[in-house]
Amino acid sequence: MIDCLYFAWVRERIGLPREQVETSAATVLDLVEELRAREPRYAAAFEDLSALRVAIDQELTDFGASLAGAREVAFFPPMTGG
Repeated sequence: MIDCLYFAWVRERIGLPREQVETSAATVLDLVEELRAREPRYAAAFEDLSALRVAIDQELTDFGASLAGAREVAFFPPMTGG
């Protein structure tokens, strides 16, 4: 079981700020593929991965990162300055 957190427009498209996901995914990309297959709203949220950033247990990483031992995965758009 892993906690998935969604921020900004990712949360808007999925309709949830967070959820617990039962997964056998080995990497973040595997998890994204599982989520995309769930429903159209997930497919829309994860349509363009170049527009997303990901963090595992509050550390910025990439979509190829291992989920071994991870408790939390957060998805969010790139931060902008200002």
